[in-house]
Amino acid sequence: MLTNSIRTSNLAIDLLADSPASTYKKNNVVVVATGGTIAGAGASSTNSASYTAAKIPVDALIDAIPQVQDLANIRWVQALQIASESMTDKELINLARQVNDLAKRSDVNGIVVTHGTDTMEETAFFLSLVIRSDKPIVLVGSMRPGTALSADGPLNLYSAVALASSDTAKGKGVLVMMNDTIFAARDVSKIINIHTNAFVSQWGALGTIVEGKPYWFRESTKRHNSSSEFNIESIEGDSLPLVGIVYGANNMLPQSYLVLQQAGAKAIIHAGTGNGSVADYIVPTLNKLQSEGVQIIRSSHVPQGFVIRNAEQPDDTYGWVVAHDLNPQKTRLLTALALTKTTDAKEIQRMFYEY
Repeated sequence: MLTNSIRTSNLAIDLLADSPASTYKKNNVVVVATGGTIAGAGASSTNSASYTAAKIPVDALIDAIPQVQDLANIRWVQALQIASESMTDKELINLARQVNDLAKRSDVNGIVVTHGTDTMEETAFFLSLVIRSDKPIVLVGSMRPGTALSADGPLNLYSAVALASSDTAKGKGVLVMMNDTIFAARDVSKIINIHTNAFVSQWGALGTIVEGKPYWFRESTKRHNSSSEFNIESIEGDSLPLVGIVYGANNMLPQSYLVLQQAGAKAIIHAGTGNGSVADYIVPTLNKLQSEGVQIIRSSHVPQGFVIRNAEQPDDTYGWVVAHDLNPQKTRLLTALALTKTTDAKEIQRMFYEY
């Protein structure tokens, strides 16, 4: 599948090369499709929650909203055609390479990535860490398939193209465009699985789109894209260091952590309760793992707030890292990238405060 997607990507690049940017007054936007609900189809128009994802090809998605041609010169790439819960690091890295190749082209002004909503926040965050470009990169999806009554995909895609083609979006990092709202990739989270207002940021949206025009209200102060120390071009192969997540609750089992070590995990994210809390009977297991070279990162499964260092647990004493305000799934990605550069817990902690 990946080989075919790369071939498709090269074809799209050739099409762009035949149409130099100098001949256009509008900006050039490439839509990179990966599947998801926005490309899904249900058995009937009343099926908004039960449907098959990743069925509709990208050209059909764009043909369904001809108004996007008024916004920009559109080309497209069918990079993947999967439900986003099936994304692995392999697909993530290959997608990032394709987006990076497009971002480096002088005849590409902006990029839209259509994506399933289940892991869209993870892909967006990863792209914000590894692609060193100020060009607008916008991820978009939908909560209802295109066959449903009141499908949200067409307007979301229209707004995403409007955002990616806007010069005002330059330098603002990778963005997520959902439900008329512009989110920073770092901050956005999916909090509900059945409504169209599924995505939120505890620190607030960056802006909104009204009739194809972006309105901005804040910017992210964290390092991203051009200011990132990570780079997709420096990642070798199609895998990242293995990082596992253990969900915190009552009645925890030490074996949940030990099996990840046995599988080769270089770090374990403890998605704890409250302030990333760790049960007293689990602490010895985590300290044992730390002493054996497995990084321990305290995150929280609470949707909002952040983990305070040396509160609940003496992180300095144990050599643990806290994830600050990143949720467990984004914590996994930053930890994996950090491990490509260092195994020093203090350095990894610095990264969590800066990104």
